[in-house]
Amino acid sequence: MSENNHRNGRKDTMIGHIRLGKPSAALAGLSLIIALTASGACAESLQQAWDAALAADRGVKASQQNTAATESMLEAAKSARLPNVALEAGYTALDNTPAAKAEFFGQSLQMPLAQRESMAYKAMVTLPLYTGGRIERGIDAAVASRDAAKLAEPVNVQNLKLRVAEAYVGVLRARQLLSVAKSHLATLAEHVHDVENLHAQGMAAKNDLLSAQVSLADARQRELQAANGYDIGCAAYSRLLGRPLDQAVGLDELSVVATNETLLALTERALVGRGELAAQAKQIETLHHQAASVRGESAPMIALSGGYDYQENRYQVREGAWMLNLGIKWKLFDGGDIAHRASAVERQAAALAEQREEVASIIALQVRQAWSDVREARQRLDVTQSAIALADENLRVARDRYANGLSTHTEVLDAETLRIVSQTNHANARYDANLAELRLKRTIGGL
Repeated sequence: MSENNHRNGRKDTMIGHIRLGKPSAALAGLSLIIALTASGACAESLQQAWDAALAADRGVKASQQNTAATESMLEAAKSARLPNVALEAGYTALDNTPAAKAEFFGQSLQMPLAQRESMAYKAMVTLPLYTGGRIERGIDAAVASRDAAKLAEPVNVQNLKLRVAEAYVGVLRARQLLSVAKSHLATLAEHVHDVENLHAQGMAAKNDLLSAQVSLADARQRELQAANGYDIGCAAYSRLLGRPLDQAVGLDELSVVATNETLLALTERALVGRGELAAQAKQIETLHHQAASVRGESAPMIALSGGYDYQENRYQVREGAWMLNLGIKWKLFDGGDIAHRASAVERQAAALAEQREEVASIIALQVRQAWSDVREARQRLDVTQSAIALADENLRVARDRYANGLSTHTEVLDAETLRIVSQTNHANARYDANLAELRLKRTIGGL
């Protein structure tokens, strides 16, 4: 057979085989689409995922309990302004009867003064009139602490929503990469079948067949790895939502929402809207009020008290008595205890103020990084989208050339590799763009 006839014979055989192979590829692709979308019949949106996670997360519940605790502390601080009512009671037994000794005309006389055994009780009401600002500043500190706890709640919510969003995007990415791996396996399976037919007809070298089979085995391995990654991603996502780790997961795709604000505007929004900064500002305010409350201990303390006091004693004319007392207590010298304690609290406030400035700097960096990631992901998305079409066309040309005996088997494998790389890059760019937008929203406190 001449060289032309050999090539023509190879061409006819290959074209006939490729035409038979295309329907199987289409069926494989259709089966893949059905398999991946079947679980999405009741697909879950990101908002639904957030709602489920917020209802199940223990960290969010803990922050709510912390806020409730600060509410109780505020009520406790307010109660210091109210009258204090106290009841006391007791029973006393002495070893002998108390008595007074007196001398009359040389005679020693003893007169009992109290019973050897007696009961006593007292009911007192005390109302603080002036405390040097201790109570007022204590209430102010409790209010600021309560406000700081309330501001921390949405911070915890935002952090949880970002974790859920990352897991959500992780599942979508793993699902798409599994789809790419299955497509790669199906394409190589067709190619191996083509090479086997050619080898059986003596038109392909044994080395070509072995190389194709090795590539197919590698594709199976990659599919297994992608399936494992998808399973782990689904389990991690289910855990965040408080669900069984083996529960089936079906998720809606995300669209890339463009953020067109300038970096300066986004940074300003973050510095104003981030709950972390607002919560720290309230914590600083709390410490300043606490320091003022401590300094108030050096002022006079004036209180009004009154009540009824009963002491069982048959030797007294009246065993019970009503009383009213206006008292003042002023600590004139304490060795510097109050001043040092107030200074310590003020220094804690100064340290927290420095930390707040550091957090503000970190937030500005986070905004810049997220903003840059969004721009990069968008550009990658455009580039990789066009690369997919080019890679598909390159594979088509390589297979036609191979069918016509104009190229080698390795060129087909290289073209398929480029096709899979382009699809993988596009999938990563797509979900990187989704994730970058979500992270940017978190950095400005708007997730």
